[in-house]
Amino acid sequence: MLRLKTILRTSLLASAIAVTWPLAGSAQEAKEDKVIAIVNGHEIRTSEVQMATDDIVGQLPDLPPKLRYPFVVEYLIERHLLAQYAVKEGIAETDEYKRRLALYQAKALRDAYFFQTIRPQVTEEMIKAAYDEEAAKVAQTERIRARHILVGTEKEAQDILDRLNKGEDFAALAKQYSLDGSKDYGGDLGYFTAPEMVVEFSTAAFALKAGEISQPVKTDFGWHIIKLEDRKMGAAQPYDQVKSAIRNVLLRRKVQETMDKIRAASKVEIVDEDLKKYAEDAAKAAKSFQDKQAGQAGQNVVPAAEGGEAPATTGKGDLQLQQ
Repeated sequence: MLRLKTILRTSLLASAIAVTWPLAGSAQEAKEDKVIAIVNGHEIRTSEVQMATDDIVGQLPDLPPKLRYPFVVEYLIERHLLAQYAVKEGIAETDEYKRRLALYQAKALRDAYFFQTIRPQVTEEMIKAAYDEEAAKVAQTERIRARHILVGTEKEAQDILDRLNKGEDFAALAKQYSLDGSKDYGGDLGYFTAPEMVVEFSTAAFALKAGEISQPVKTDFGWHIIKLEDRKMGAAQPYDQVKSAIRNVLLRRKVQETMDKIRAASKVEIVDEDLKKYAEDAAKAAKSFQDKQAGQAGQNVVPAAEGGEAPATTGKGDLQLQQ
């Protein structure tokens, strides 16, 4: 079963405005907007560091959190030094600069609109309500924990089943013969719901009783021998662990709602003939993607993988956040 551990972005606007938090300093310090550094008379303040962080956060994924703050400050120092020298050399009077200024101004206005107008619309109450609604659904969903051994042919599967029936250890045989990544965990797939697996696998697995082993089961991945370990009703992840993810989903929905209203009240004309050929197909693909992702909010509160389990690797690719 393949579980995607990220929430995909649903629009260019949402993807460009990452929801980030201050990297250093307390909330009080941020409110005071204190001076961090001075570059030839220009004061770099806390607010500028935060805005720069929001702007370049996508370039910082591999940098340890404790190094991000000094990295961003150094980035701003170098940016201001170059900007000051550009002014001295007359760059501010060139057409190249003016074109870039218009582009960056549009981006700055867009970002400010998001943070001042759209983001405050997603409240703590809305996030908690979304969590409660989806958590209630999760609690009604049965989950099972199973192991499997995946091989390439029916004969291999039958031979392994014969050995299991003679008392050999399932986990040991999985480590020796299984073809997927769960072999390193003795074939353990963790807990999952029926829709998370391909139909043939789910049908066979959910028909078993705890401790039972299936007959060989064929799927597009190969032949499986399945052992049911446990079954139980679902339990949502703790609110604090998924709150941020739910907020992001709700923000993306709010962004899309806003964009739909703005576009409906605006006139957008495509004049490039080559672009016209693809505009309709691109719009349909974007709408389909957005609709798919908009329906994923509830999957942010699905049960987390139990400790010690392997990430399952034979399934339908449903979106799921895990601890």
